[in-house]
Amino acid sequence: MTEKTLGFSDSITQLGRIGSKRQSAFLKLGAATVGDLLTLYPRSYIDYTSPVLIASAPEDEPCVIRGTVLRKLAPARIRSSMTVFKLIVSDGISEMTVTIYNSKYLFESLYVGEEYLLYGKVTGGGRRRDMSSPLIINALSQDRILPVYPLTEGLTQSVVRGCVKEALQRTGDPSEIIPQEIRQRYGVCACRFALESIHFPKDMRSAQIARERLIFEELYMLSLGMRLLKTRMRERTSYIINDTDINDLEKRLPFSMTGAQKRSITECAKDMQSGVPMNRLLQGDVGSGKTVVAAACAYLAAKSGFQTALMAPTEILAAQHYKTLSELLEPLGIKVSLLTGSMTEKQKSQIRELIESGECAVAIGTHALFQKSVSFRTLGLVITDEQHRFGVNQRAELAQKGRSPHRLVMSATPIPRTLALMIFGDMDISVLDELPKGRLPIKTYGVTGKKRESMFGFVHKELLCGRQCYIVCPMIDESEMQLRSVKKYAHDVAERFKDMRVGLLHGKMPADEKESVMLDFKEHRLDILVSTTVVEVGVDVPNASVMIVENADRFGLSQLHQLRGRVGRGEYQSYCILMTDNMTPDCLKRLETLAHTNDGFKISEEDLKMRGPGEFFGQRQHGLPKLKIASLANDVDVMRSAQQAAEETLRGDRELSDPKHKMLRAAVEELFAKSAEL
Repeated sequence: MTEKTLGFSDSITQLGRIGSKRQSAFLKLGAATVGDLLTLYPRSYIDYTSPVLIASAPEDEPCVIRGTVLRKLAPARIRSSMTVFKLIVSDGISEMTVTIYNSKYLFESLYVGEEYLLYGKVTGGGRRRDMSSPLIINALSQDRILPVYPLTEGLTQSVVRGCVKEALQRTGDPSEIIPQEIRQRYGVCACRFALESIHFPKDMRSAQIARERLIFEELYMLSLGMRLLKTRMRERTSYIINDTDINDLEKRLPFSMTGAQKRSITECAKDMQSGVPMNRLLQGDVGSGKTVVAAACAYLAAKSGFQTALMAPTEILAAQHYKTLSELLEPLGIKVSLLTGSMTEKQKSQIRELIESGECAVAIGTHALFQKSVSFRTLGLVITDEQHRFGVNQRAELAQKGRSPHRLVMSATPIPRTLALMIFGDMDISVLDELPKGRLPIKTYGVTGKKRESMFGFVHKELLCGRQCYIVCPMIDESEMQLRSVKKYAHDVAERFKDMRVGLLHGKMPADEKESVMLDFKEHRLDILVSTTVVEVGVDVPNASVMIVENADRFGLSQLHQLRGRVGRGEYQSYCILMTDNMTPDCLKRLETLAHTNDGFKISEEDLKMRGPGEFFGQRQHGLPKLKIASLANDVDVMRSAQQAAEETLRGDRELSDPKHKMLRAAVEELFAKSAEL
């Protein structure tokens, strides 16, 4: 729900309970208006509707006791800042002692002979049962289910509850934005019922019905917005390919393409023939061959007379793409150039001239590509590798160098399809779900610290055979203490492998120094690379056969899979060794999942269940509207229904221009208004 849909845009200062201090506290929670306050949804509830007897209360678990105050004990001052108040409560069968700390007001508001509902943990056994610091309401109270809100300094649960209740009483009926036919088809409750029942439900079933409505509404509007964006990006383009034959390119490949690669190239070619700009996400597991798809698209673009720009996040990745594409395309008469920031001004000037004249058909580079000094003659295709590493403005600036160019975005992070359709709902999606033939599966092992020496012995044998090894250490942040520990670890590794060349890579190093270290490792001037997680995604070192991850329990499944993908890129059997002394069930399950499959999409499904969607977003998350109640990880079934409902709505009204959708369109636009990317 949004301000416009609720129609409650008055400042929260209109509510009688809110002074300047409380206003500041509410602002920290994002509640500036009455509408904002009503979308400050509860995190949980305290349910007083099912009290238990004192004797049968579960030990050390929260429960509700219905009891009468029999007597109050004299207050005891145990130190200058602490006074303890005690009273004896009976449920008619058993008694228990209730302890209240430092709250004279609460103690005095409880009367002997009155009946109350007490929520808290019951401790002790037999006839000596106790409850400390319970939440207490009068047994005659009509509000038996109390919401528990997120708080910040200066607010209490009772203050927030009071403000929300006053806001609900002051406001009229909110506008119903979900079309009636959609509500009926998907069993969605009315807006007013949802708003009242999410905050002050009559029973937990009402709270659940309200929650389901609000989650559906949020995902429905998000789906509508993403699909509207996709429709609006379908302007005409003058860059249309006529020839889709890639036989000459395919003959130059040193391997046979997978079915997934051929399918993805066909999908891209169809887009570039359509007369509207391609806007496609190409996602594939590590080593699935995204670069070949990019090369085929660039080849088709060049044959039709327009240029391609391929942007990579680092110079070493850009150089890697340049080597691959120039070897494939230049023998076919297609000029490929590389433009990076570390080039001399003379070199840059020469490349810029080739690009501007159109002689360079494929320009590959880093951020240097979208500088104002770079001008394309006919930029018809923009390819972005590891797109989450670039800012919104950087991608937009490169695309603006052409007139409605085609766009291909490549990502090496496998994302479950349902989640991808939501996150990248403004794009078409191609998936590379096959690995090239002959690729040996990486053998993965979980190892405790007790096996460290034997593990290092195995690594030494691999190095003596001419292989190389990554060792990754986790860093929660770039603090000096953690940096010192990584440097010390690298020193210890160098002492352990005195006959080998050991390098160190971490995030605090200057960019050119990081590039230099990675290049040294790539060119086998280093045998072991000790690194934090800054080790480059996508850098191809076919000679590296061992990946060791220290404290593997600190990483998510998808991140471990990405790190594992740094090896296994050559002809040699490769190994991933996950070091941890954490033997919790959660950690063991993660290690077991990795050991049993190399399928990134299966791993991403498991990671989504275990850790939520955070790891899949990258910078893209900042471009999506913030969800207040829905979870892209936990509400997958509702997400599917919401996506289907959005498609049904737009099928009859592609731009939500029908007067009956006026409020719905306003709500979607408001939801997306603060989104930098969208």
